[in-house]
Amino acid sequence: MKTLKSDALYNEAIKYIPCGVNSPVRAFKSVGGIPLFINRGDGSKIYDVDGNEFIEYIGSWGPHLFGHNPSFIKEALIQVIENGTSFGAPTELEIKMAKLISELVPSVEMVRMVNSGTEATMSAVRAARGYTGKEKFIKFEGCYHGHADYFLIKAGSGALTLGIPTSPGVTKGNAADTLLADYNDIDSVKSLISKNKNEIAAVIIEPVAGNMGVVKAADAFIKELRQICDEEKIVLIFDEVMTGFRVAKGGAQEILGITPDLTTFGKIIGGGLPVGAFGGKKEIMEMIAPSGPIYQAGTLSGNPLAMAAGYAALNHIKNHPEVYNLLEEKSLYLEKGIKENFKSLKKNYALNRVGSMSTLFFTEGKVNSFKDAVKSDTKLYGKYFHEMLIRGIYLAPAQFEAAFVSTAHSKDDLDKTIKANFEALSILDKK
Repeated sequence: MKTLKSDALYNEAIKYIPCGVNSPVRAFKSVGGIPLFINRGDGSKIYDVDGNEFIEYIGSWGPHLFGHNPSFIKEALIQVIENGTSFGAPTELEIKMAKLISELVPSVEMVRMVNSGTEATMSAVRAARGYTGKEKFIKFEGCYHGHADYFLIKAGSGALTLGIPTSPGVTKGNAADTLLADYNDIDSVKSLISKNKNEIAAVIIEPVAGNMGVVKAADAFIKELRQICDEEKIVLIFDEVMTGFRVAKGGAQEILGITPDLTTFGKIIGGGLPVGAFGGKKEIMEMIAPSGPIYQAGTLSGNPLAMAAGYAALNHIKNHPEVYNLLEEKSLYLEKGIKENFKSLKKNYALNRVGSMSTLFFTEGKVNSFKDAVKSDTKLYGKYFHEMLIRGIYLAPAQFEAAFVSTAHSKDDLDKTIKANFEALSILDKK
């Protein structure tokens, strides 16, 4: 595998960009080596600047449900760009998108478009605080809700990978309002509520965590969490930035059978373009400015490019409900193949999967929480990552991330991935 052009670009990038990247996990810090610079994507494949081809399972961190550059999203973008990229004024597309989201996710009675998942989650927490008149909120260890100050307390994903559970620049005041519970442990939630009676505005959770690796909320846990929030008049926020429209048409809340008060969404609703949204109960959302006193704004919110791509993506989901059966079929095939490899090689690693999201944890035993996830051998994952890379399989360059299957992944792609997995695991034994 040649990397001459990537190496040269990285050496240039580090002169002008911190560590040469614009988001931490791209830097290959936890797996070692120099990041590859990508030139283009097509279907299930990406191609770097040196011309190397990879079967890819990142999909821009989840939103590429249909693979890279699907024709119907590209055509929607080409058509809308003829009229302009942004106006800072309402467009009909915003209404069509809002109606479609509400149709596909019944808990979302009203929705506000923003520009990123971080904007969506921080706005949802602000809405909950304004609605309840309370200031504290509960998050769960290992869940990542973006990089707003008050979320960077025992966060997952990049912060976890780089060993930065909290970040310099986050004030003690912000940290004091963030209460930390254990994922899938309802007693930890009850304890926090008891110690902070009538002070908690919201509980925010990834109903299927994807930022400590894929970990699903247990049915009994999430049902009791919903019940407690009702009893204590606490706003329950589902962070579906990753899972919304990814694990099911109605997101993780459809799979779990739980209705949150507010839901946040990410790049999937923009067909992979930079976009986010938060929405839910009308009585909460009507308190958002200018209809109410809770301020939230964004010059590029609901811009025509993101709305056109997003409408094309969500409309495709609406008109092709078989998409999720296809994703399940492909994802199950890949899971079974990897587990057969475990059996042949006498390995007992954990492989968690929910729909088209999965994580191979380099630890034995079940992974149901942050404490389970951090038992993973991250150095071994780094070696595995590079063994897969040289075999043409591009995975997340971090143990605590998800792999995403798309409708574009063919049986041949999956078979090559299973074969590469077997070879990589076999070689790890010898190193």
